[in-house]
Amino acid sequence: MEERTRAYLRGRFGDFYRRSEVQLPPRADDREWGYIPWTSGPDTTMVRHKSTLDLGNTSAFLERQRPRHVYFSAGFYETPGASTMEQKNWLGSDLVFDLDADHLPSVTLGEDTYAQMLAKCKDALYRLLDFLERDFGFEDLTVTFSGGRGYHVHVRDEGVHDLEREQRREIVDYVRGNELDLDSLVREETVEGLGLKNPTNKRVLPADGGWGRRVTERLGEFADDLLERGEDDAVEYLSGMEGVGEKSARAIYNAVANNTDAVKRGNVDVHPAFLKVARKYVAETIEAENAPIDEPVTTDTNRLIRLPGTLHGGSGLHVQRLTREELDDFDPLVDAVPETFVGHDITVDVKEARTLELLGETLTVEPGVVSVPEYAGVFLMARGTAEKAKQ
Repeated sequence: MEERTRAYLRGRFGDFYRRSEVQLPPRADDREWGYIPWTSGPDTTMVRHKSTLDLGNTSAFLERQRPRHVYFSAGFYETPGASTMEQKNWLGSDLVFDLDADHLPSVTLGEDTYAQMLAKCKDALYRLLDFLERDFGFEDLTVTFSGGRGYHVHVRDEGVHDLEREQRREIVDYVRGNELDLDSLVREETVEGLGLKNPTNKRVLPADGGWGRRVTERLGEFADDLLERGEDDAVEYLSGMEGVGEKSARAIYNAVANNTDAVKRGNVDVHPAFLKVARKYVAETIEAENAPIDEPVTTDTNRLIRLPGTLHGGSGLHVQRLTREELDDFDPLVDAVPETFVGHDITVDVKEARTLELLGETLTVEPGVVSVPEYAGVFLMARGTAEKAKQ
């Protein structure tokens, strides 16, 4: 990035901060703070190990420094401005989750547009929130558009603050579905009566919640689909599954037809052959419904995370805090475009052809000096695909 471009962006970031008020997180004085200035050279330089006492008034700091990126720690400390983690004396941490579109299995880099990547990331966010709210029962959640390629979720329920890395690792494994299979999910129930001389055991999925609920719901949909097909079509369909022959397929169909309610309650012992189907749906459920978070972020009790209300220096977009009510209608490429950059054009020197989707419009730019809306120019310059044109 050329000095002319850095100076322009730094100045316009300063204009944004002069018109904005940034809300600090709870216990701001107990957290470590860091930022990345608009320095020259190919690499960014992090200024960290700062406290609010070091930075002074936040609004004045942002207006004065006009930083490229601003961060605060998930952890809180006795001495947050100390130069080493040991000297800080850790007191606890929020539980933080990071979803990055670049790391999603559903995203195809080079094919999906930025808008498509962010839409897929939003889908993953809903899956994560389902785990956090329904499975763990967390209530104090803050959702943030990162300003770049995804979303952050900060959990601040009192019970999470003292969790060590190993305990946070268990939460990560759960939402990712790591090392999860049918055998680890099912529980045994004793069946008595029904004319049986001796009690017998059956294996069932815990359909009342968690991963058991998710798999059972899919098995219920499978049962409905199978019965709707009719026996012959269903047997042909089942025979296409790996390891299922025609005889097993017919047995599975009959087992489902005769025990539909049991299957929908999570009973996987309706027939020995049905276990193949159950294992298949466990694997498919994990693949489809896990939350593909950036795992090291959550396990790191000292992680620095982007401050909501600031600007992302790699896009010029607003790092925006969102309520659950706002999330459904939130379009990051419309709602996170700062008003400061809207309403006039600038000239930029574009390095390569790009197509942008911002403020509900699609803009295609060709290499060379072009005039574009400022929000598009800021985006291109921040991404490193354009320089500020000479006046």
